Amino acid sequence: MIEISVRGKWIKVPAFQCEDSTIVITGSWIKIARVHDEAWIATELNDPNQCLRKLREPGQRADIFTFTQMPPGRPPEYEYHSEPDSIAVIRLASFKDWWDGLSQETRKNVRRAEKRGVRVEAKGFDDELVKNLVELNNSSRIRQGRRYPHYGKSFDQAKRDYCSFADRSDFLCAYFENEIIGFLKVVYRGQVASVLNLSTKDSHYDKRPANALIKVAVERCAAQGVSYLTYGFFNYGNKRDTPITQFKTRNGFEEVLIPRYFVPLTMWGQLYMKLGFHRGILGIFPNRVILTALAVRAKLYQFRMWFISRCSSMLERPNCNRQMGCSNPPAGSKT
Repeated sequence: MIEISVRGKWIKVPAFQCEDSTIVITGSWIKIARVHDEAWIATELNDPNQCLRKLREPGQRADIFTFTQMPPGRPPEYEYHSEPDSIAVIRLASFKDWWDGLSQETRKNVRRAEKRGVRVEAKGFDDELVKNLVELNNSSRIRQGRRYPHYGKSFDQAKRDYCSFADRSDFLCAYFENEIIGFLKVVYRGQVASVLNLSTKDSHYDKRPANALIKVAVERCAAQGVSYLTYGFFNYGNKRDTPITQFKTRNGFEEVLIPRYFVPLTMWGQLYMKLGFHRGILGIFPNRVILTALAVRAKLYQFRMWFISRCSSMLERPNCNRQMGCSNPPAGSKT
C-alpha cells in the first residue's frame, strides 16, 4: 500500500513495482491499474507485458490496465486497444519562435504584467516558499467554478502536496511588490517538461500574472534545450472550448494526440469498456450537456458561498444590534 494524492486528498491504494515504474490500483467498483505519476515521470513504460503478467498473478485485483506514451505524438506502438489522449503541448524550437507565434493580445498581456509591476522569480523549495503557497491557496475558496482542493490546508499539508519531484522542478513565483500573486511549477522529464501547478490570485487578475509565469517557464525550458512543454489535457473528453482551453491556445499550446492503451483483465473490465465507462463522465456525455452542468455547478457554488458569507455576517453582528433589530418598537425608543 502506498499513499497517492487524488483531487488534493491523500489516500492509500495497493501498488507494486514493475521495472522502474510503480503501478497503483484505484477505484471502488471497477479496479483500474495505472502507472503512478505517469504525467510527471521521465520515462514511459518500457515493458507493459511484464506488468500484465504481474497483474494476472493470483492476489492482484485489477479489472483494467491503462498506460500511455510520452509526447511527442507517435503512432501506437502496441497492439492493445488504444484511444487518443488530448494533450496541450508547446513545441519549442526556440523562445523567439514561440513569442513570434503568439497573438498580439497575448504579447500585450505579458507586457502589461511587466508594466504593472509583476516580477517572476525562481525559488528553491523551502519553508518560506511553502508559507507563500499557503497564502496563495487561501486567497480564494472557489476556482474555475468549483471548490479549490488546496484551500484551507495547513503548512505541513501544503509542504507535502508541493514537494514532489523537487530535484527536477522549477518553482516560479509571481510577485507584486512583496505579495505573491501567482505560482507555477514545471517538472523536467528529459526532452519534455510538464506544468504541474499553476494558480494565481483572483484579486490581481488585471496584472496578468498567469501570462507572465507561462512566458518565464517557456524561456527557461528553451534555455535548457527542452523540446516540448505540456500543460495537462487540451480537451477533457467531450468538454471543449472552455476558458482554460482558450487560455492554453492563446499562450501557444496546441493539441497533440497521445495513444492511451486500455487492457481489460476481467469480465467486468470487458463490460466496463464495452459500455464506454472507462472514458469517464466527460467522455460519455456530449459537450453541450457537460457545459450546461458546469454552469449549473458554478451557480450552485456561488449561491453556497453567498449563503455562508451572509450567515457568518449575521452571527458576527453584536447582540445589542440583533436585539434592537428584533424588538418592535426598537429598544430605547419612545412609545
